[in-house]
Amino acid sequence: MKSTLSKLLPHLAAVAVLLVIAALYASPNLQGKVLGMHDIQQAQAGAHELNEYFKATGRWALWTNSMFSGMPAYMVAGDYPYTWVGKGIVIALSVIPETIRVLFLMMFGMYVLLTTMGVRRWLAVVGAVAFAFGSYNLIFIKAGHISKIYALAYLPGILAGLMLVFRGRYWIGGAVTALFLCLEMYANHPQITYYFGLALIPYVIMEAIVLVKQGKVQQLLLAGVVLAVSSAIGIGSYGGRLLVTNDYSKETTRGKTELTLPKPGAPGVEATAAPQDGLDKSYAFEYSYEVGETLTLLIPRVFGGASNGGLSTDSETYKVLSQRGLDPGSAKQFVETAMPVYWGGLPINGGPAYAGAVVLFLFALGLFIVKNRLKWWILGSTVLLIFIAWGKYFAGFNGFLFDHLPMFNKFRAVTMTLSVVQLFFALLGIMAVQELLDRKPTFAEIKTPLIAATALTGGVALLIWLLGSSIFDIRRPNDTDVLTSMVGDPAFATEIYRALLADRISVLKADSLRTLLFVLLAAGSVWLYVTGKIKEAILIPVLGLLILVDLFQLDKKYLNNDDFTTRREAAAIMEPTPVDEQILQDKSLSYRVMDNRSFFMSDANASYFHKSLGGYHAAKLKRYSELMEYALPKNFMGVINMLNAKYVIQRDQQTRQDAAQLNAAALGNAWFVKEYKLVPNANEEMKTLETFDPGKTAVIDQRFAADVKGLTISYDTTNTIRLTSYAPDQLKYESKAGSDQLAVFSEIFYKGNTDWKSYIDGKEVPHIRVNYLLRGLRIPAGTHTIEFKFDPPVWKTAMTIDLVSNIALILLLVAGVVIESRRKA
Repeated sequence: MKSTLSKLLPHLAAVAVLLVIAALYASPNLQGKVLGMHDIQQAQAGAHELNEYFKATGRWALWTNSMFSGMPAYMVAGDYPYTWVGKGIVIALSVIPETIRVLFLMMFGMYVLLTTMGVRRWLAVVGAVAFAFGSYNLIFIKAGHISKIYALAYLPGILAGLMLVFRGRYWIGGAVTALFLCLEMYANHPQITYYFGLALIPYVIMEAIVLVKQGKVQQLLLAGVVLAVSSAIGIGSYGGRLLVTNDYSKETTRGKTELTLPKPGAPGVEATAAPQDGLDKSYAFEYSYEVGETLTLLIPRVFGGASNGGLSTDSETYKVLSQRGLDPGSAKQFVETAMPVYWGGLPINGGPAYAGAVVLFLFALGLFIVKNRLKWWILGSTVLLIFIAWGKYFAGFNGFLFDHLPMFNKFRAVTMTLSVVQLFFALLGIMAVQELLDRKPTFAEIKTPLIAATALTGGVALLIWLLGSSIFDIRRPNDTDVLTSMVGDPAFATEIYRALLADRISVLKADSLRTLLFVLLAAGSVWLYVTGKIKEAILIPVLGLLILVDLFQLDKKYLNNDDFTTRREAAAIMEPTPVDEQILQDKSLSYRVMDNRSFFMSDANASYFHKSLGGYHAAKLKRYSELMEYALPKNFMGVINMLNAKYVIQRDQQTRQDAAQLNAAALGNAWFVKEYKLVPNANEEMKTLETFDPGKTAVIDQRFAADVKGLTISYDTTNTIRLTSYAPDQLKYESKAGSDQLAVFSEIFYKGNTDWKSYIDGKEVPHIRVNYLLRGLRIPAGTHTIEFKFDPPVWKTAMTIDLVSNIALILLLVAGVVIESRRKA
């Protein structure tokens, strides 16, 4: 016991240092302050109905109507009751404030990997900082992409588990692999996991080849079995979520479409054919890094930095604004928060993907001095992921992957790979330092690699500092239009534009010089070490301090103390506005709201208080998105009426005042139609929706013809159908009619008769899809009770997978720890 404790104490000290570093960066967390993160606020708004329903009933509904007129709740909020391991760890860590927690976990995962590789303890701490504080990570945190950061945090642990298995430490390696895969699944960001998986494939192949060459085929087979079992257990421990996500994804914008209509194009722009499967290619590659913009990994603001702001009161723009009579406070706010300094190829940019000058210098040095075969895998993975980040700017390569690599076309924002690349930069950089400490080369032995690494990093920075203004065209096509819209005066905008170009050059040169300085300091530290002027005990903290200062200083431009707010202020964003309060006076069981204050399909604010036509989610139902893209612009009132949009929120562009307009034409929760029209396919169905009257006609795909066979509608205004009971996933209606009728419900048709089931007087009956995405039901004459219940079979299967896998994971973790302890005893 004493021996085990004595071995653990140094690591506990190192982990404590990591926690202190995270707390220093996000110190307002310790004062009870939080980040007002956009994506988190949107997620809370979308989940509000589900949370309130759970508080009232103690049951998590499996469907919500708060966003996009309805979608499965397990994509929004809820509980996976048998995910004991992941849930238990998350609950245990929740005592640490969230921003500190995610930064700590990023560092902890990397520390685990580096110590597994035999890296010195304090050097592993340096590597942990190098990985966690890459600028993209902080930018993601500020935006609220927390699941992405958690997913990144667990990647090093997965690699550590694989390494242990390939070394023959099967039990502990399998346990570590399964544990970190469990946490990776719990983080629930498939795109990050997918990109890292692409990088892991060549690693596994490389290790397999090595074992075969060494004649250790039996060891390879055993490693394969261990990894297969541990991966199945780890993934399965949160496999229920994967199963329901996969089931749902087939119905989303990432799934297949039945439409072959040309996509609606802007005037003067040729329409393109709708994709048959996966995301539209232009949409998937909308956020792509320009090839030249990759330099931001080394020189942070070589392309200007963030889209808005980032200049100081020393800038040329500030001088122009001051000369034009703007008061100092307004001019300062304008240049710090509003100026379009960024001039790269991304539509919007929260900040650069900066890996760190010192980190990249060490990475470059590692390319020359590291003898470990991992170097070539790291280099190959780095190149692959950077190629992917280029997206549409490397169209041949990425177009091929998009068309042929499984799952690749399900994801967008390929620039995300640059966060995974940060892991490889830090990993090889630390391996380079470890090589120096182990080999202790003379200056003569290290001279050429040292000069080469300095030239590759510092030399590039020097070149851009000297020639940057002649190398780059720092103009954006819409610069003057943006500035004119901001100030209203074209002549003033032109004056600001000239100052802005000067500021872009100034920023480019300043950051090039900054990078050069950090590279020279790092190179100088290595030179001092190899010439015997400083010892290992000095080199490690010096390099650590350089990395810390370099990254902290840049990161604070994009996530700093000013971004934190009190919990009360953060919660105030979700307080009802006068417009919300006006709508909430309507006590009808269920109706919808269309919020036109911003683009409703990417804003969930209205979802907090109302059932909304819009929302904020990465996986919208494909048919719903297609309806909004094709039919809404041509038949606005028809579409919103059939979706029961009883209120439309508008904002006056002059007064900026909001108003809720009552839409008296909204068709309600259900209605009987006068006629139905059969159409042969999705194309004709969509075309019909562009002109039809949903209160009169139901449009039905030919595949449902048997369900309405022989139905002759005798319309009678005395026939009634109304909603009598509402729960998010259970709806009850009462109908009264003198003859057989066809009812249309303003509810989304989703896996009808398998997931959503319909009942008349307690007997299950089939319902059909009408109007491209709504529910229709043939109702016999008389008085009847109609019910819809959401009971997806996939959910029961998912729960079984979670239960079995979590039991297996607990057993594997216990076995791994016990067997490893005996091995070391």
